[in-house]
Amino acid sequence: MPIVVMGVSGSGKSTIAAALAARVGGTFLDADDFHPPANVAKMRAGVPLTDEDRMPWLAQVADAAVAAEQRNGPAVVACSALRRIYRDALRDVSPGMFFVQLDGSAELLAQRIGARTDHFMPASLLDSQLALLEPLGPDERGAIVAIDAAPAEIVEAAFSRWVGATGPRDR
Repeated sequence: MPIVVMGVSGSGKSTIAAALAARVGGTFLDADDFHPPANVAKMRAGVPLTDEDRMPWLAQVADAAVAAEQRNGPAVVACSALRRIYRDALRDVSPGMFFVQLDGSAELLAQRIGARTDHFMPASLLDSQLALLEPLGPDERGAIVAIDAAPAEIVEAAFSRWVGATGPRDR
């Protein structure tokens, strides 16, 4: 089952997903790599994406995760997946998908975004992402993990919850 490390910009999705992929012996995919140029241009300009912008992108991400998993074992994807309908779109392709929601304060997220120099997502979009975020529901297979620890600790928390997932939701 693919693992999606989700959350708003600045939560550490790429860092944690890459380390988690190494931990599970799988393939790391960054959903940002699948955005079409029009989506990237909108975000660079500080314009939030619409559902119409996101749905084709999410389908591509899910297809890539399934293909990577068929080739190399577990796929771990860094993807915002902020709304339930986005996670549902991913699950339409891979029903067993496990979500790791990275959770932190707005202050910590803003600080992290402000320190980045190599990303197209401007800090001005953080508020819109926080407003859009729908936390994992009790019927969703996944775990919420706090980001106020060292990356290795966050990875271990995510790993243990993935391995120990016995029901629709493991917190």
